[in-house]
Amino acid sequence: METAKLNSYLEAHIDGFSGLVKAEKFPGGQSNPTWLLSAASGSYVLRSKPHGQLLKSAHAVDREFRVIKALAETDVPVARALHLCEDEGVTGAMFYVMSYEEGRVFWDPALPETGREERTGYHRELIRVLGAIHDVDIDAAGLADFGRPGNYYERQISRWSKQYKASETTRIEPMDTLMDWLPANLPAADGKNGLIHGDYRIDNVIFHPAQARALAVIDWELSTLGHPLSDLAYYCMCLRLPPEGDVKGLAGKDRNVLGVPEEQAIIEQYGEFRRLPAIENWHFYLAFSYFRMAAICQGVYKRGLDGNASSKRALEMGRIVEPMAADAVELIA
Repeated sequence: METAKLNSYLEAHIDGFSGLVKAEKFPGGQSNPTWLLSAASGSYVLRSKPHGQLLKSAHAVDREFRVIKALAETDVPVARALHLCEDEGVTGAMFYVMSYEEGRVFWDPALPETGREERTGYHRELIRVLGAIHDVDIDAAGLADFGRPGNYYERQISRWSKQYKASETTRIEPMDTLMDWLPANLPAADGKNGLIHGDYRIDNVIFHPAQARALAVIDWELSTLGHPLSDLAYYCMCLRLPPEGDVKGLAGKDRNVLGVPEEQAIIEQYGEFRRLPAIENWHFYLAFSYFRMAAICQGVYKRGLDGNASSKRALEMGRIVEPMAADAVELIA
């Protein structure tokens, strides 16, 4: 990233910003390239759209900026939104800058870096924060128009089916099965609608350096207004995944030994935080989460083939799609 032009722009648009020294790309992330900016005035984070041809409605960094700015006065921990640049002439793509929150990021939900009691606390904090996201008063936060009206799952299944077809490289039968089954088995509308994160998992939360306390939820690219159980099911799905790969899970791990709650305990904790009744149609919500993640992975893989991906690991994502879709089909069989 060329820093001289960026420095001049940021000095003119962010109060107190001065003396950009370097911009280092974070190694993680498959979607929107993210950079650590080191300046005389401190550290900042820049998050950008990728360069090149992109799928319609994808990589919406402007929506990310809007939501973290709106959440500043809520109980949801987020970084400070500092500036959105829609002028692609500065760096070649739209980007925004937020505060750098120095803390711990865990990539493995087994939390090998911590002890058993600490693990229990971290996982409970993750569910508490998820409940706080879903309890946001969208009218007070100015987010009442952040999503479209109507059945959330119907819209999402349609969207990700189209995105998947647009990035399809070979026919995957389980994906075709899901694209038929999901719209035919929508749960009855229950009127629940609120802010959802869309990619809520352990590595998208920055924790305090020494406490099981969340400092900032990050990566809001897929956030919208929708049904809160989609976030809970997605979080549980991530914990079901194998313990290796880009998104690590807990499949095959002894949760009791680790001090990590079982899925049912997670659901109950979430229900306690939000004072909710028992959940019906859980298999649908899980299957939907698998389908959506498989479609996302296919999009990342296609961008890798096209040379537009943020990470070189994008080409490995193609191998994930069929197994994930097959796991979802098993849930609905």
